[in-house]
Formats: sequence, structure tokens, C-alpha cells
Amino acid sequence: MPPEGAEQHYRNGLLSMRRGDADGALQEFDKALVRHPGLADAVVARAELLDGLGRWQEAQHEYERARRLWSEMPPGPPDRRYLFRRRGDFAFEIESYELVRSNVRNKVLPQLAYGNAQLLRGRPKEALDSYERALRVKPNLPEVLALKGEALSAMRRYDEAIELFNRVLAIQPVDAETLSARGIAHMALGKLAEANEDWRRQLELLPPMQSAARACAAMRRANYDVAFHAFGLALAKEPRNPYWLLYRLTAGRLIGAPLDPIVLPAEPHWPTPLLALRAGQATEQQVLAAAESSNRRVEALFQLGVVALAGNPAAARGYWSEIVERGAPSLIEFAAARNELVRLGA
Repeated sequence: MPPEGAEQHYRNGLLSMRRGDADGALQEFDKALVRHPGLADAVVARAELLDGLGRWQEAQHEYERARRLWSEMPPGPPDRRYLFRRRGDFAFEIESYELVRSNVRNKVLPQLAYGNAQLLRGRPKEALDSYERALRVKPNLPEVLALKGEALSAMRRYDEAIELFNRVLAIQPVDAETLSARGIAHMALGKLAEANEDWRRQLELLPPMQSAARACAAMRRANYDVAFHAFGLALAKEPRNPYWLLYRLTAGRLIGAPLDPIVLPAEPHWPTPLLALRAGQATEQQVLAAAESSNRRVEALFQLGVVALAGNPAAARGYWSEIVERGAPSLIEFAAARNELVRLGA
């Protein structure tokens, strides 16, 4: 979620563009990027404005900057709903659909699009409002009920979310993405057996060609034999995906499988520091310093626990306990850590 004020400046810039005030728009986009240098939507808008002004060299630089920012945004885990597998800031979508949803109240799509963008920006309360508006148009629509459940889960209203996921699964028993979502809510409540059963069923439903989704579902329930094999298949399809390499190394270490030497990616951005840790080329302090967000800290803590487990189970328990206390239940590492703590008797 962008720092306070960044998105408002971005929106002000769009309004200035529509009025033909190029200088005012550039000033607003610059202010947005001062507050949030990674706001790719503002970078693209600035590039398009420069392009239209004939300042092509500057525009090209900004287009390249935006591409780099997007490349550094990893898509969400493929075992989750399509919504969470998208990359981007979604500021433009929020701006585009906000007016439409206000003026067209009897259509589901604008409400869904707006709600999805808000949910991805870390604003589940706003997303929930939009999904409820959609349900007033078409009550009991399974897709919207499931999305409302996702918003409730993000608000830590897990029991209510599970009730909605149950309704969806009563209508669509083979909805693998809703099984994943219900498993996350169950795990957040400490209901490990129920969570692992949801992911077991999801794994049964996912076809073999969806190797990355299968691998992530297996990783959540700490089924590392299946995860190791499936991440190997995923890595063969996407050899430049550093997470598939990291998770395959993780599963392999936890089952004692022989592993190839680690070749670090050329790109220095996350999760390369975690691969460096696994290769013995980074310290705990360096990895934690590079973990600039709460989610990255969780990823780092999980890997530190994996490295520590064989020689110092108490240290591993400490790393994984912090994940359970502070981490987001939607993360793969949260579920895996909870399962590992049970195995350690914690």
C-alpha cells in the first residue's frame, strides 16, 4: 500500500492530464513518486505524458523504469485465487472504476473490479463494501461470495469468512481456489487439521500440469516430498523464477534430498538475499536488513529456521514462532511454520 498522499497526488495528476494541464500533471506525478518511488502506475502516466509532449528520450527512460518496477513485483502464489496472482499497483484501476461504480449501481462488474483493486492494495474494508454492493445486485453469486470471504479473511474475521467459503463450496465442491482460501482462514485460527485437509483436497483437484500451484499447496501443508518434485517441474517451466528455486531448495533440505549447487540470479532484488543465505554467502543480519517489508521478514525468518533446524532446533522454533505471532496467514511460510512447530512439539 503506497505511503499516505502518494495515491492522491497520482490521481491529481490524472485530473490535470484530462484538463490539458501537462505541467501541473508532471508536478503531481513527481510528488507522488517522491512519496512512493515504486508507484509504477505514476511512472507510466508520467512516461505517457512526456511521450505526448515529444520528450521521447525522457519518456523511454520512464517506460524502462516502469518495466523494471513491474518485473520486481512477483505474482502471488499460483495456488490462490486468480485475483492474487496479478502484478501491479492498481491505482489506475481504482481511479477508473470509482466513478463508474458510483454512477452504475445495477452492474456487478464495476463493483467487482473496484473491490478487487482495493483488496490488492491492502484495503479490505473498502473491498468488502464493494462486494456487498455487488451482492445486492446478484445475491448468492458464488464468485462474489468467495471474494467477500477473502475480504473478511483479510480483516481477520476468519469465522465469518469460513461461513462464506462453506456456502461457496456447498454450491461448487470442486472450487480449488476457495479450498485454498478456507485453508488459510482455518490455519489463521490454529485449526491445523482442517487447514491441511483443505489443502489436501485442493491438491487432489489441481491437474498435474499446474505444477507450481500444486507445489505451493503441498508446501503449505508441509508435504515436502510432493513440493520438492512439483517445484522441480515448475522450475523447468520457469527457470528464471527465483521463488521456485528457493522453495525447491527448502523442500529438498527438509526431506534430505540431494541438491545441486546454488547459482544466484543476476538480479540482486528479492528473494536473491535468501538464496545467498542458502548458498552460505549472506549472514542472518544481512538477510534481515534486506527484508524491507513484514512479508519479506516472514520469508527470511522461515529460511533462517530451515538453515538452523538440523543444528539448533530451538533457534528454528524461535524463528518460526515469530512468524506465527506476527506473520500474515496468507503466506506460504505461515502455514509451513505452523506445521513445523507442531512437528517440533511447540
